[in-house]
Amino acid sequence: MIDKNLVRQLAEEWLEGKDYFLTDLNVSADDRIVVEIDHKDGVWIEDCVALSRHIEAGLNRDEEDFELEVGSAGIGQPFKVRRQYEIHVGDPVEVLANDGKKYRGTLDDVSEDGFTLAVEEKVKEEGMKRPQLVERAYHFSFEEVKETKYWLDFK
Repeated sequence: MIDKNLVRQLAEEWLEGKDYFLTDLNVSADDRIVVEIDHKDGVWIEDCVALSRHIEAGLNRDEEDFELEVGSAGIGQPFKVRRQYEIHVGDPVEVLANDGKKYRGTLDDVSEDGFTLAVEEKVKEEGMKRPQLVERAYHFSFEEVKETKYWLDFK
């Protein structure tokens, strides 16, 4: 079986000094390798090809046959690493909390232990006839969240 640590080392070698970062890496029992990268401005196919060639050059097909797939973290896919949160500060996101409640808002801040989401909510304040839009900040620890993903609004 292909050593996952070796694949990680090869990927990190290629990523060093670049604005790309590793979001996921899997090696299955049948030696199917899937490497996922991201970048604040998106991922270019040419860079996926270059990373794939770099990893393949570091592995020996004569010892073990393998399948290698290098791709980008999809725009609608949940965030997997903190750096994805960091590059999306100021962007609309959808958060699914562990209690099943969904929140949509703007990713406001990211720290070591979690993040803050600015959500516009309609609130009927005392003395007002109609609900008003009010911005509320919700802080989540990473452990409180099932998933967070970039929110595309097609309206």
